[in-house]
Amino acid sequence: MAPLIKIDLEQMINSDKPIILELGCGKTKEDGRIGIDKLDLSNVDIVADIENGLPFLPDNSVDEIHSKSLFEHIDNFENLMKEIVRVLKKGGKACLFVPHFSNPYYYSDYTHKRFFGLYTFHYFVEEKYQLTRKVPNFYTDIRIKIISQRLIFFSPFKSRNLFKKLLGLLFNLRSSIQEFYEENLCYIFPCYYMEIVFTPDK
Repeated sequence: MAPLIKIDLEQMINSDKPIILELGCGKTKEDGRIGIDKLDLSNVDIVADIENGLPFLPDNSVDEIHSKSLFEHIDNFENLMKEIVRVLKKGGKACLFVPHFSNPYYYSDYTHKRFFGLYTFHYFVEEKYQLTRKVPNFYTDIRIKIISQRLIFFSPFKSRNLFKKLLGLLFNLRSSIQEFYEENLCYIFPCYYMEIVFTPDK
């Protein structure tokens, strides 16, 4: 399916305004963002299947990319990471919300294809910038620098949310505590989401 572009994308890219994308925006998106989704909904500015990348965007043309509850549905994760790094400007950033593998509700959704942990995005990071536990980065030449990575604790049951927020404050104090949590405690106190903010390492 060829992308359906409902906006003057070229004019926007050539203007002085920042280009901010919202991948998988669905029915809602924040003001000032370009909404991209494979469903042709009223709020969507570009109808495209991002499994095929972002071919309608030139290199180094985007200031920010936001995505929530999308990456777990993607088959070709590495290709999408490559495309994000390609289109982001030097110093541009991506802010992603993805489910942690301990999320008990992750497995209920039959449309989910992958889950994420503290080390997932570090496979795209130079070793000197990784966490204490190192992971191999030789599978790909895609390189990013992680600006921040937070574990998000939440419950759909409101009575438990204060306790969950306290867990988040504790386990996000330092990356070493995050690593201890994931190795030893994540199945006792499951994590709902992770928030990852990164920039291309160009």
